[in-house]
Amino acid sequence: MTDKPIEPRFEGSTLVIETGGETETYDSQFLVAVLLVCVAKGDGTISEKETEKMLELVGDHFHLESAESLALIMRAMSNLAENPYLNDILRQLSTILHDQEKEDVAIMLLKVVAADGKADADEMAMVGTAGEIIDITPDIMHRAFDRYFAETWVD
Repeated sequence: MTDKPIEPRFEGSTLVIETGGETETYDSQFLVAVLLVCVAKGDGTISEKETEKMLELVGDHFHLESAESLALIMRAMSNLAENPYLNDILRQLSTILHDQEKEDVAIMLLKVVAADGKADADEMAMVGTAGEIIDITPDIMHRAFDRYFAETWVD
């Protein structure tokens, strides 16, 4: 378990948190991975299809190899279980995201919800919670829905 953060600070776009005798770093890749995992886990379990979608999304978005994507998702899962201050960390990290990046994150969250072929109400509620944590405005979320449906709509 992570101790209470002592002196969080940004070094460029990386959040550095000193806790007791340790220093931990967090970046936008970590932020996105945690939010994706939270949404996938919103219904209580993470399906194989959701896992595959998360790996694909972080790999494509951040130009990561599959092993790096897997390590990032595993780190996110581990931190969710162990870090009681994670929401505060995510809120601080969200300050480095511009509106376009927030819209891109919202679309990724929607794609994780849809990955297993069903839009679970608990997962959709987690999309809302994730949006609140990183301050996705209603306008940004609306644009994200529009883009998502434009990308996935089949005539």
